[in-house]
Formats: sequence, C-alpha cells, structure tokens
Amino acid sequence: MDTSKTEIAVFGGGCFWCTEAVFKMFRGVLSVAPGYAGGSVNSPTYDQVCAGDTGHAEVIRIEYYPALVSFETLLTIFFASHDATTLNRQGNDVGTQYRSVIFYTTDQQKSEASGFIKKLNDSTKSGAPVVTEVSPLNIFYPAEDYHKNYYEQNGNNVYCKIIISPKLQKVQEKFAELLTSKSLRPRREFGNSDSADSKMTNNNIPTTEKEWREKLSHEQYRVLREKGTEAPFSGKLLHVDKDGIYKCSACGNPLFASGAKFDSGTGWPSFDESIPGAVRLNEDTTIGGVQDVNLLIQNRTEVVCAKCGSHLGHLFNDGPTETHKRYCMNSVCLDLEAK
Repeated sequence: MDTSKTEIAVFGGGCFWCTEAVFKMFRGVLSVAPGYAGGSVNSPTYDQVCAGDTGHAEVIRIEYYPALVSFETLLTIFFASHDATTLNRQGNDVGTQYRSVIFYTTDQQKSEASGFIKKLNDSTKSGAPVVTEVSPLNIFYPAEDYHKNYYEQNGNNVYCKIIISPKLQKVQEKFAELLTSKSLRPRREFGNSDSADSKMTNNNIPTTEKEWREKLSHEQYRVLREKGTEAPFSGKLLHVDKDGIYKCSACGNPLFASGAKFDSGTGWPSFDESIPGAVRLNEDTTIGGVQDVNLLIQNRTEVVCAKCGSHLGHLFNDGPTETHKRYCMNSVCLDLEAK
C-alpha cells in the first residue's frame, strides 16, 4: 500500500467544534476542517446554517492516510463519539444541521458505511435504530476561520468544558491505542494565567540594552538580544516532557503549551504551534546574528517574543503534524512553568 496516499472522509455528528476535536487526536489523520455540506445554498454562512433553512449539516472534512488508519476505524470512532440514534439532534443541539450523516467520496466508502450501519442495527446491543444518513458528497464548504481549531483556541469556555472535554476524555479512554502521543494531554493548557510572570507589564520590561545585560545571563543575552543560537543538543529543555507552559525567559510571556512540543531530532526544543498572539515573525537572512551578505542560505523566519521583542528561534514549514510548523526554539530563551 502507498503510505503517502491520502483520502477524504466527511462526517457530521452534531456541532463541528466537537467532532473536529475528536478526530484531530488520531494517528494517521493529516488534517481536520470544519464546514458545511448537504444543502442547497452556495457558500453558506454559519448564521444561515444555524437558521436551519439551508439543508446543510455541520460537518468535518478529514484528510487521512489509509495506510495508517482505515475508513472502518474512522467509522468506529465516529459512531462511538456521538448518538447516531437521535434524528436531527445531538444533546441540546437541535436541527437538521446537527443530523448524523456520512458524505461518502468513493463507492467503497458508501459500501463500508452502509454495511457498518446495518451491522449496528442488526446488533442486539444497538437499542434504538441508527438514523445516520449516507449520501454522496457534492460540495464541501469550509467554515469561517474562527471555527477552526475551536477547542484548542477556546478550551476554557463553558461549552468546551461541559460538552467537549468530557467527550474527548471518553474517546481517549476507549481508543487509547490509536491516539497520537500528543493527544493524550490538552493542547491548550494556558488559558488565562494568574501567575505573576504572566501579569508582567511593559513597564517591567527593560528599555535599554544596559538594563537587559544586567537582567540576563551572558548566554541569555547572546541568544535573546544578539540573536545567537545555542549549540544543538545542549539545551536544558530539549528532553523535558512535563505538562505546563513554556514562557519567555526574558519577560515571562506564555509562548507554548507543553502539548505542542515534539521531538524533531534537530537538537533544539520544537513545537508545532504557539499560543495565539504570543510571538511575532520576521524575515531573517542572518546566520547566528551575522548578516549573510552573499545570501547563500535560504531565507528563514525569525520568531520573537511579541511582548518584549527578544529573539527565540526560527520557524520552519516542515513539521510532522497537521500544522506543518516547526518552531525551533533555543532552550535558554524558555522557562517551563510545570503543572
């Protein structure tokens, strides 16, 4: 089997904030996008779909590697993570937009989905019959940007805490062997920190390089202020695997959740996403702070702390997760506030 080949599955199982969060946890899933499908209105908006007059359902588009996770496995997860016996309803979410539906993209998917449902309905354990719709996918309309990665970005709101988090915990327990290593802990652990460091105001941040030299160690100053690079495999945080928040060692600004950390094999701590608004990106044509006048290297993207402007490392678009990002950071620029 071609391990690089991907396929598309489209499921609707209630609010797409929840279904997106569920399927992003699994090994073999390349990307999950919320959207709308099955209706008669072109390019619908969220408000239109919620009004219940478009015929569209809230769905997710899953791009996955069949060599790593089969469509049958995705079906198993799908039916285990929502109530497929309630018509046009999931919990308190009521309307045709919340219907249980599988939009197949191949005849094979149609056959597997129909067979799976028949097996469920033939089972004495199924109770009420499964009412999941099986229809061909005509057009998938991506949802508005603020719906994407909703649980990761809004994990502290009431809906996420009461509805999504308990469901994710149950799914994690049921399918533990299929999860990515990173999905075993929340991706968004930062929330609204009450620590003293996170409340540091701009008035507490040094305004002159003299003040920075007095505040930082020699190595910190070299990397954070002079855009240096620590030696690979030398950083104190490279192999640390504790839950918590990685903060800027210069000002205490929360930068990365521990769930975003992965082993890139490069010798520097690596993350596949930052806390929203925590960093700024700059074009960088230097090597270790020295201008490359011959431009013999490919331009890099510098990552700096959005709060104090200190250099942190670089961003590359070769990450192994669905974000495709690799924030390559210097340990000396980070402090871990462990949970």
